[in-house]
Amino acid sequence: KHSNNEFLIVSHHQVHAIVVPVQPTMIPTGPNFFMAASPAPAAKTAAPAPALSKPMVFATSGLGGVLGWCVVHPANTIAVRASLASMQGKTFSLGTMIKEQGLMSVYDGLSAGVMRQVFYASTRFGLFEEFRDILHEYRGKTDFASRVVVGAITGGIAAYISCPMEVAVVRMSNDSTLPESERRNYKNVFDTSMRIAREEGFAAFWRGSNPFVARAMMVGVFQVATLDQFKTMYADMLGQKKNSIPNVFSAAMTSGLIYSIATMPLEASKNRMASQKPDPKTGLLPYTGALQTLRKVAAEEGIMGLYKGYLPYYLRCGGHTVSMFIIVQLLRDAYTQRS
Repeated sequence: KHSNNEFLIVSHHQVHAIVVPVQPTMIPTGPNFFMAASPAPAAKTAAPAPALSKPMVFATSGLGGVLGWCVVHPANTIAVRASLASMQGKTFSLGTMIKEQGLMSVYDGLSAGVMRQVFYASTRFGLFEEFRDILHEYRGKTDFASRVVVGAITGGIAAYISCPMEVAVVRMSNDSTLPESERRNYKNVFDTSMRIAREEGFAAFWRGSNPFVARAMMVGVFQVATLDQFKTMYADMLGQKKNSIPNVFSAAMTSGLIYSIATMPLEASKNRMASQKPDPKTGLLPYTGALQTLRKVAAEEGIMGLYKGYLPYYLRCGGHTVSMFIIVQLLRDAYTQRS
């Protein structure tokens, strides 16, 4: 016996010290060998991280969306104004906007943007994880096809629920750029919501819902589903720990680029439909549906008319994807460490 958790194996030529977790006893092993052993403490196994409850999944998704939106809201304001400037036959200038309205004008409509994320981000990301896990239990696996289907469905549901706040965001972000006679002069998200309901009816809250829902379904595929897939891919290819900050950042940057390119035309259509006013002579709205808007803009301004304001839109998409999912991951890590 050599120590508390070692035994000696003695042969004709060598002495070997080996640690073995066995009960103290003399064990004969042959005519030229003997060993005396003592027990070793059992190795401790790290307890798995506690699973997040459903309320916590939705809460972290919503809070991550809100905090991420506060970071990228200026880029959204610029993207909306650049997109709608072409509808008015104008050329957008960030310098002119800041000179005339001040630097803080980039935060016009922030209250509506935050309220939108409360409904949109929590529902979209929260439902995605819930539906993905339910489908995994049913199918026994989670592949890219299932992520695409779940991402599209949950994105559409979240968009329809949050469409009233989306209309408010677009109008509040762009109102100060209109001629004074056409401005609605909204005060805040609550004033905007009450006035839309009172002056235009509740149906106006879902004006532009078709391109918004279609865009959100594509976002569900290109952002949420591809993010989940890219996290797995980068973990395998780059040796990253899945759901670590580098892993989330790499996946978010990639999915943000892809989904901004894919969804910009629908974003432009949604903005135009949400902010439009009836023609003063005919009383008709210039844009009646997503496909009609896409065709009309492409015919009158060219296909690139649908990509006006792309750079700030990408900054919004990529920035929100990165900031939201990193914040969500930090919140969940902090919660599991305290549990």
